[in-house]
Amino acid sequence: MDTVTIKQRLHSLCLEFVQKRMDAAQQAMASAQEAANAEEKSSAGDKYETGRAMAQIARDQAAQQLAEALKLKEVLLQINPASSSSKIMLGSLVITNQNAFYISISAGELMIDNEKYFAVSAQSPIGQKLIGLTENSELLFNKQVLKIKKVI
Repeated sequence: MDTVTIKQRLHSLCLEFVQKRMDAAQQAMASAQEAANAEEKSSAGDKYETGRAMAQIARDQAAQQLAEALKLKEVLLQINPASSSSKIMLGSLVITNQNAFYISISAGELMIDNEKYFAVSAQSPIGQKLIGLTENSELLFNKQVLKIKKVI
C-alpha cells in the first residue's frame, strides 16, 4: 500500500474517532435532558431541585465534550492527507526507527494492515519535538534517540 493511501486511511480513522466522541457526547446530552425532564414530572421540592441540577451538570459536561470533539474535527479538516512536505508539520506521517506518527489529533494507537501508527497532536510533547524536523534528523524523547527515517 502506498504512503498516501496510508495517510488517507489514518485520516479517516481519526475522523471516525472524532465522530464517535461527538455521537457519545450528543447521546449523553440527550440522556441528561431526558433525566431532567423525568425529574420534572415525578418529583417535588428539594429532591426535584437536586436531581434537576445533577442532570444539568451532566448535560454541561457532555456539551463540553462535544465542543472538544468539534475542535478536533476542525483540526482534521485543516489537513489534506494527499499532500506531503519535507518538513514535519500538521498532517505529516513520520516514520522513525521506533514508531510511526501521524501528526493530527491525539487519537492514540491506530492499526492499518497489522501496522501500528500513533495519531498525535502537534501540541503533544512528541508532536512539539517533531514539528519542523526533516528526514535523517534525530531527537531525544523519553531518554531514547529517535531517528526520522521518512517524512510523508
